[in-house]
Amino acid sequence: MTEQEEHRDDRTDHDNIDFIIRSWAFDPTTVNARIVQGDDGRDVIQMRVDLGVLQMEATARPDGTRPHGFDTVLDYLKDKVGTEGVDYRLSDDDCFDIDREFVQFYHRRICWLQLCRFRQAIADADHTLGLMDLCQAHGPDEEWSLSHEQYRPFVMFHRIQAEALVALDEGEGAEAAIECITVGLERLRELFVEYEIEDHFDDDEMIKRLVEVREDIRTRFGIGQTLREQLADAVAHEQYERAARLRDEISRRDLGPR
Repeated sequence: MTEQEEHRDDRTDHDNIDFIIRSWAFDPTTVNARIVQGDDGRDVIQMRVDLGVLQMEATARPDGTRPHGFDTVLDYLKDKVGTEGVDYRLSDDDCFDIDREFVQFYHRRICWLQLCRFRQAIADADHTLGLMDLCQAHGPDEEWSLSHEQYRPFVMFHRIQAEALVALDEGEGAEAAIECITVGLERLRELFVEYEIEDHFDDDEMIKRLVEVREDIRTRFGIGQTLREQLADAVAHEQYERAARLRDEISRRDLGPR
């Protein structure tokens, strides 16, 4: 008997995932995601891909590892920057580890969105944006930093949608959801200005989709102009006393109980 045959004999029926592949067909038109329980009862996320199944932890780092004893590479590198100083430059190993973490959090984020777990999607989007901030501040060169920064609008797009849906699902209401999208669009416009591509803002597919979602919410729930939209209108028409009242009202609402 060869060594390979001996190894095969040692395997159990649990060493292959044929039963999952057979019972869960891959659909290339959507994100195939579900939550199942691990052997110890914890929730894990499974994502069906065309070549098999990815399984991710639901908390901390998706692969369940603790890089250098930290929950994530981001946590480790933020601690390292705190020790080494703001002039720290990411090493080749740091860059490799960052790229792996980007991919892991992307996969989990799109699963959270598909599973309507919007708060978790927001948390994972924030983690990715934090990695991008780190790349921008401490990348080894501008080209490498920009290769990651280019995805910031896409991550923000996911986050804005998730924040609006949290507002709808958790009782803050349709107006709050509309405000989430309006504020998000303002931040995206600022980013387009920073990137010097503002001329493409209105034609961008992500921007069109956010506007479409906002107007759909407005129609379904019968919402007129929100306070922020009324404020923008007042400023545009130089109605400064009205604008001041609206600012005060927005401030009171923002500082009120959540």
